[in-house]
Amino acid sequence: MTATDPGRAATEPLREDIRFLGGILGQLVREQEGDDVFALVEKARVESFRLRRSEIERGELATLFDGIEIGTAIPVIRAFSHFSLLANLAEDIHRERRRAIHIRAGEAPQDSSLAATYAKLDAAKIDSATVADLLKDALVAPVITAHPTETRRRTVFETQRRITDLMRFRERTDLDEAELAEVNVQVRRQILTLWQTALIRLSRLRIQDEIEVGLRYYEMSLLEVMPKINAELRAELRKRWPDADLLPTPILRPGSWIGGDRDGNPFVTAEVVHAAIHRAAFVALEHYLTELRILEQELSMSARLVSVTYALDELADAAGEQSAFRADEPYRRALWGVRTRLTATAERFLDDLPADAVRADAEPYDSPQQLLDHLDIVDSSLRRHGDQIVADDRLATLRQSVETFGFNLSGLDLRQNSEVHEEVMAELLAWAGVHPNYKSLPEYDRVQILTAELATRRPLSSPDATFSELTTKELAITRAAANAVRTIGPGAVPNYIISMCTSVSDMLEAAVLLKEAGILDPGNGKAPYSPIGVVPLFETIEDLQQGATTLLATLDIPIYRALVRARGDNQEVMLGYSDSNKDGGYLAANWALYRAELDLVDAARKSGIRLRLFHGRGGTVGRGGGPSYDAILAQPVGAVTGSLRITEQGEVIAAKYAEPRRAKRNLETLLAATIESTLLDVEGLGSSAEPAYAILDDLAERARVSYGELVHETPGFVEYFRLSTPVAEIGELNIGSRPASRKATNSVYDLRAIPWVMSWSQSRVMLPGWYGVGSAFEGWIDGDDAKLAKLADLHEKWPFFQTVLSNMAMVMSKADLGLAARYAELVPNVELREKVFGMITDEFDRTIRMHKAITGSDDLLKDNPAVARSVFNRFPYLEPLNHLQVELLRQFRAGDDRESVKRGILLTMNGLATALQNSG
Repeated sequence: MTATDPGRAATEPLREDIRFLGGILGQLVREQEGDDVFALVEKARVESFRLRRSEIERGELATLFDGIEIGTAIPVIRAFSHFSLLANLAEDIHRERRRAIHIRAGEAPQDSSLAATYAKLDAAKIDSATVADLLKDALVAPVITAHPTETRRRTVFETQRRITDLMRFRERTDLDEAELAEVNVQVRRQILTLWQTALIRLSRLRIQDEIEVGLRYYEMSLLEVMPKINAELRAELRKRWPDADLLPTPILRPGSWIGGDRDGNPFVTAEVVHAAIHRAAFVALEHYLTELRILEQELSMSARLVSVTYALDELADAAGEQSAFRADEPYRRALWGVRTRLTATAERFLDDLPADAVRADAEPYDSPQQLLDHLDIVDSSLRRHGDQIVADDRLATLRQSVETFGFNLSGLDLRQNSEVHEEVMAELLAWAGVHPNYKSLPEYDRVQILTAELATRRPLSSPDATFSELTTKELAITRAAANAVRTIGPGAVPNYIISMCTSVSDMLEAAVLLKEAGILDPGNGKAPYSPIGVVPLFETIEDLQQGATTLLATLDIPIYRALVRARGDNQEVMLGYSDSNKDGGYLAANWALYRAELDLVDAARKSGIRLRLFHGRGGTVGRGGGPSYDAILAQPVGAVTGSLRITEQGEVIAAKYAEPRRAKRNLETLLAATIESTLLDVEGLGSSAEPAYAILDDLAERARVSYGELVHETPGFVEYFRLSTPVAEIGELNIGSRPASRKATNSVYDLRAIPWVMSWSQSRVMLPGWYGVGSAFEGWIDGDDAKLAKLADLHEKWPFFQTVLSNMAMVMSKADLGLAARYAELVPNVELREKVFGMITDEFDRTIRMHKAITGSDDLLKDNPAVARSVFNRFPYLEPLNHLQVELLRQFRAGDDRESVKRGILLTMNGLATALQNSG
């Protein structure tokens, strides 16, 4: 396999890497699968490039796979899928290469790096008091979530990492001919291992598997990278504003939804919540115990040669280490004592003990701060006798790790749909004799009842009460969370998120459930308090429009306002990018979110709270995806006040965090954008903001109407969607633990967002990322050059509008309506097929024309050369995967439901998701 691209000198090393890796893969396919499979792979590759050069018609390529036997199809699918994996590696290495070249050339740091942010802060000359206020309670939290398109096994990731390390060594080491040949053999060995390793599991992922998948990124990169970035940022900011005591707690702290998100997932139970929290804690404590064991070995300083502090001597003596060989080694004795106490801590709340645990009769630590205090004693003593260079190494990183991860590693959010809360609350209130039919009550009466319940410690249930399966399960989950908060600490479960939150009662129901579990304390005459925050999730366009009103009305309730006050006046609000897109399409959803943020910022100012926004972004543009730096800078003024939480999902997690260098770069991006959005004026509209907002109000409504005409009003659209995409098979195949739909209906609204977006991505329509935008622009401009000039001006000045068009262009560059036409052929109703696909193609062409008119460029990726290179290099290799998927879908739907056929479809999905990189 080889690849070519338009051919700039700067990208020749990338092309060489792709040729080298692809060449080895091709040789191995021939050796492992035989000449016939290799010939088919090569034929498909050559014909795909001929197709791109317009030398053949697409149908000629498609005929290669007509009626293909599954035994032949699977190795061909694997060949093209593996090429995508190897192309990803080559592109990652090339990005590192280009950054190194820029740095060596002495060029200014690139935007989205912390180095560039520091330079911007220096130029802005912001006063210390302003910085201290804006960065109070600062938090940047990437929140790891499960995802059905990311099913690769840990073994695959580890093999990829070994190939990456070898490719780096190959490039950066001065090797003679024999040494280079040996490295090449090692690369070949790893690619052979990759080829002979199953890419995906045969069985459906359980939530327990998804928990382990999420945790593997800590061992791969996050445990190493996060603490160091926190330390660097704190040092740099304090150097600039030394009197402000900035970031007393680490700004970068991770979160998770895996095992706590039960919205539409019946498999989340109290046992799963317990497992998710305790497995995360295990990873944290295992890491600390391992680092402590290594420190014990490293800090061999003798009391005969150095003078330690009195506090260190006390810590060593208290450890009870009796070995005569360590009598003059106080650091080793002290650290052994720390390890015994941390072991006792692990014994107190973990289900299993890590390997480096040391059993002894020791007192457990009550909090991570106690562990930090002991590590600080070791640090202070080392510095006292001139060992700063030692203190700044492993010990410093361990101290930073404990600060960052605590005992819980990451906070597990709980999430449930408001409809479930309503059912549970109705049953509890009826059992307790408060009201026999809560669901029949109007909103005002519901709020009155719930407010009264929040003010009393009287429970609504008892240990011997019998409830429905739903209520029993929900109560058990909140009690599991309460137990985790008591034993591990409040960071174990920081938030309770309410999906489809539409009213004050929706928020209060969640608060009452927290009280019922013993988490929320009404105060009994004192200030009420809950270590778990109540977080509304506004998702549909209507809910986003009413979000600020709902929040203000809830804050008007004295006991809820007191709860927020007790949490430092911090109130988190989550914004959903998925359901708003299903509701109104790309432009309407993005503008509804922007407007919601404007309203919420105003609500926060009026009510005196500190607003933290949690962005539920998916990997794809249709679910809020796209470059994180640009997306954060595109937020309205005041929406990012030192705080940001953002979901990270599926193959995007792997792309960002599977390796330390990439993890550092991507985490820096989140921090850089958050700091700049908080401390600098990045919106760029000034006094012209309101007229710009009015234009977007009009455009968004036009886009919503156009989108609705297709998705919600066209008869048979849902049938077309189900037949022309693999959405029906997603539910049948072993992809993820969560059902594809919230409930068994044929409504687009009830589909989960990931299958909705993923299906359009697989079929290369990418509809959620652009449909309706062209009609909106064309209708608003209506041939008026002055209006077109106004949109061009907004594109030039306004980061939000730039980002909307840039992300839309990126997703349209990955669309291919020629391939989509092949999927449309899966719809037997010719009239329906021609009508719907005709509407899609017309709007696609219209949107391309309008993008060119506004931006002045017919190059969709003019502002994104990295993606342009990726599209050019790898997209011919996607072509066979799409044709094979269509053929296998055809066979599967015709009744061939063999496991091998299902596995073939799953492999095509995985291969396409890997190559597209933001499919769901």
